[in-house]
Amino acid sequence: MPDPAVPPTPPVALSALLAREDLGLRQIAGPQDTNTVIHWAHTSEMADPYPYLLGGELLLSAGVHIPEAARSGSLGDYFDDYVSRIVAAGGAALGFGLAPVHDTVPRALVEACDTYGLPLLEVPPQTTFSGVARAVWQLMAQARHAELRRVTEAQQSLAAAASRPDPVRAVLRQLAQRIGGWAVLYGPEGAESASAGRAPDGQGPEAASAGRAAEATAAGRAAEIAAAGREPGDVVRGALAELAAVVRPSGPGTPTSATDTAAGTHLAAYALGAGQGFVLGVAAPHRDTGDHTIASVAAVLLSLLTGEHQSGSGAARSSALVRLLLGAEPEAVAPLLGSGGWLVVHGSPDAQPCDPVAAAALGAALGSPLVDLARDVVRVLVPADREPAPQPGWTLGVSAPATARDWPAADTQAARALSRARATRAALHRHGTHRPALTDLLSPGEAEAHARALLAPLTPPLAETLRTWLSLHGSWDRTAVALAVHRNTVRQRIARCAALLGTDLDDPDVRMELWFALRHGER
Repeated sequence: MPDPAVPPTPPVALSALLAREDLGLRQIAGPQDTNTVIHWAHTSEMADPYPYLLGGELLLSAGVHIPEAARSGSLGDYFDDYVSRIVAAGGAALGFGLAPVHDTVPRALVEACDTYGLPLLEVPPQTTFSGVARAVWQLMAQARHAELRRVTEAQQSLAAAASRPDPVRAVLRQLAQRIGGWAVLYGPEGAESASAGRAPDGQGPEAASAGRAAEATAAGRAAEIAAAGREPGDVVRGALAELAAVVRPSGPGTPTSATDTAAGTHLAAYALGAGQGFVLGVAAPHRDTGDHTIASVAAVLLSLLTGEHQSGSGAARSSALVRLLLGAEPEAVAPLLGSGGWLVVHGSPDAQPCDPVAAAALGAALGSPLVDLARDVVRVLVPADREPAPQPGWTLGVSAPATARDWPAADTQAARALSRARATRAALHRHGTHRPALTDLLSPGEAEAHARALLAPLTPPLAETLRTWLSLHGSWDRTAVALAVHRNTVRQRIARCAALLGTDLDDPDVRMELWFALRHGER
C-alpha cells in the first residue's frame, strides 16, 4: 500500500496519547510498539470504514455497527473482515468505546486486532470521543511548537556557523550535530570535499512505519552486503554518493533534492545553487520531523559559501579591483571579469529608498554581481550577451554595448536612457532607440540642477501655469480652459512669471530654455 497522505503537522506518538491520565485509555491488543504514530482521530460506525479513511487515523467506534449475531459470537469472521479493512486503509489504531452499546470489548475483536497487528485501545465510559480527538490535536500542537523551536534554533546556529573561520566545515559540523548523523559536501566531480559528524556505519534502525516487510528487506540487504564482503558503512557511503549524483545539475528537469534509505540509514541529497555542481549529502540513523527544513537551510548557506569558490568570479573581481586601484587601465583588467562587450544598466526603484539588498537582487536578476549603489540609482555592469529585461518594481536605462575603454561613455548613455524611461513612464529604455535630442547633451543631474536654479522664483501654481501656457503655444483662451480659470487670470500669472524671472517671454529662445527647465523640473 502507498504511504498515506498525512497533514502538514507532526504525528502524535500513540504512547503519548496512552500516557494521558485524563483520558484513561488502555491498550488491550496489537503490538506494543512505542514507534506507532497517529496523524488524526476519526469517528465512524460504518461496518466497512475503508472508503472513509485516509490512513494514519486513530479510528474511534462504540460498536454500533456490530450485528447482533456478532455480539453473541456466532459471526467471528465479521471482526476479521472489519479489522483487515482498517489495516488495508492504513489505519494506525482502533479505539473502542465501552459506552453506551457495549460493556466490554468483544473478545473476537481483540483476537482480530492481535492477528492483524492493529493496536486496540479501550476507551472508558467517562471519556468521550471528542475528548480523545481534542487530546490528539493538543499533542499535535505541542509537537508542532517543539518542531518550530528546534528548527529556529538550528537556523540560528547554522547562520552563526557560516560567519566563523572555515565556514563550510563549521556549517557541516553544526548540521551533523542537529540531525545526529553525518553531513558531507560533494564537489562538482563527485568527490567528497568536506564532511563532519559521525561517519555512517549502516547500523541505523529502519523506519518503524515500514513494518515487517521493511525489516525483511533490511535483513536481505544485510545478507547481500555480507556475501559481497563489504561493510555496511561502505554501502551507505556509496548509496549517498549515488544519490548525490542524481541531484547534481545535469540539465532541465534535474531534481534539487532526493531521499533514500540504505542499510537502515536515512539518506538525503541537496543540490547547491544553480549549476554550481556542489551537492550536500546527509546520512542519519533516523529522520525526525523538521530535518528536511534544517538541511535545506544548510544547503542555502553552503550555496552562498561555495558559489564564489566554484566559479572563481569573486577572486577575479577582487584582482580586477586591486589592479585598478594600483593604476591599471580598465581594458587591462576587463578580461578578469569575462570576455566580450558590456552593457551599463542604471536602475531606479519604484519604491524609494533603495537598499543594498534590493540592489543585489537587481544584479542577480540581470545576471551580474557587478553592482554599485549610489543614492537612489543602482548601476550594474552586465555582459553584452545577456539582454536586460524589464524588472518588476524598477525603471531601467540600458547603454549601447561597449568595450572597457568606453565604460565611462556607456555610463552616461545609461543615465540618459534612465531619464528617458522616467519621462515616458517606460519600464526600460535602451540607448539608441530614439533619435538624438538636445537633452542627451546634458546629464540628468546637470539638467535638474539647472531647472531648479532657473525656476526657483516661481511658486508651484505659477510654474504649472507657465508650463501649460508654453505647451499650448501661448494661447490665453486654451490655457484658461485647461486650468479652469479666467483668461485674465492667465494673463496676470504669466506677467507675474515674467517679472519674477526677469525675462521676456515673447523671446522664442527664452521660451525654449524655460520649456527645457520645466520638463526636467517635473522630476
